[in-house]
Amino acid sequence: MKNLLLKLSVLVLVFSLSVSKLSAGPLDGMCIGLVHGILGFDDTKGLANGLVKYWGGVDNYLRSQGAKVLTPGSSAMSNIQNRAWETKSQLQTWMAANGCSKVHLIGHSQGGLVVRFIAANTGFSSKVASVTTVNSLHKGAPLADVSLAVIPDFLKPSVNLVLTTLAKLIYRDGRPQDAIEMAKSLTVNYLKTFNANTPNVSGIKYFSYGSKMAWADPIQHPLMAPTYPITWAGGLFYGLGGDNDGVVPSSSQKWGTWKGEPSAKWYATGIDHLQATNFEWTGQNFFNVTGWYLSIAQNAKQ
Repeated sequence: MKNLLLKLSVLVLVFSLSVSKLSAGPLDGMCIGLVHGILGFDDTKGLANGLVKYWGGVDNYLRSQGAKVLTPGSSAMSNIQNRAWETKSQLQTWMAANGCSKVHLIGHSQGGLVVRFIAANTGFSSKVASVTTVNSLHKGAPLADVSLAVIPDFLKPSVNLVLTTLAKLIYRDGRPQDAIEMAKSLTVNYLKTFNANTPNVSGIKYFSYGSKMAWADPIQHPLMAPTYPITWAGGLFYGLGGDNDGVVPSSSQKWGTWKGEPSAKWYATGIDHLQATNFEWTGQNFFNVTGWYLSIAQNAKQ
């Protein structure tokens, strides 16, 4: 009888372990920080009482695949350094609470520069497992250069006051806002200095992904169609090429190991800067958003 009970116990244990392995997600044990770009926010709350989402459900999808995910919010209008220190503080608290010894950082747009700064310049490198950037502006965004150039210097304080006041009314998070400093941190010349002062950290893998628009299609890209030709012209002027996602030249999106673009559906006219994060669910009709981010996370984990 004892032998029979022992055998049954072993069988139950083996069965339990098998079921556990079968139910395990591909991202089990992985801690991920999804870091937004300019005008972004923490998707835990979102904007407009949660109706507006920066990542369009990507965070919840990655959680469903077994990952622990944080979407830290920081100043919507600020420079890279300020946003990096704000984000690092949230990462530290979250990692301690969730038993994360290391975190995989995935940053979109300016968020890609933020995660690079965190890894290199905040004493946090030992906690970073990998750095992945999506549609980031490693060589600058000429749109920022053009925007600053067309505003006369004497008007910049007034423009800054209006924009930062508007940001404070929209975000209501008490964080400092500075539209002009934000714009300066995106310029071509600024990024040259930033890159020199923010080298890749030995032992950390760096990956980059991006996308581009085929043309200024006002139907699929209503927000990016007006900015596409400006970015195209600016990209040519600064030697970055004409291909772009509406905000960032394709050549500027590459850093570390370039992993390419998502496969767009046959009827799509490319994937723009906002659609790349599925902002407010704008990308999922034009490419496999969840599949793309699952592959991004799996690549980082491997």
